Amino acid sequence: MDINESVATALAALGHATRLSVFRLLVRAGDEGLNVGEIGQHLNMAPSTLAHHLKALVDAGLVRQERQGRQIVNSVKYDAMHQIVSFLTSECCIGVKLTQEDAA
Repeated sequence: MDINESVATALAALGHATRLSVFRLLVRAGDEGLNVGEIGQHLNMAPSTLAHHLKALVDAGLVRQERQGRQIVNSVKYDAMHQIVSFLTSECCIGVKLTQEDAA
């Protein structure tokens, strides 16, 4: 998968309000992450609903899940988050010029 596809997949996952709320909560939680029950308490959501949205975030490469004893702890893949932000801002304000080739 090239970088455009990877970023598009991640942004599509974040394009859902619930997943965006979960992701932002996990960003605030830091490297320690949160288990599904903790996420549910913070966002007032049922575990089954969260499991569906967490799977989408994991599949998009934005969240990792790690078993700690009997719990699954979810945390942000900060390298992926930084890659997306970098991709979106890498050509900021460099200008755009239409060439003859672009017009064809």
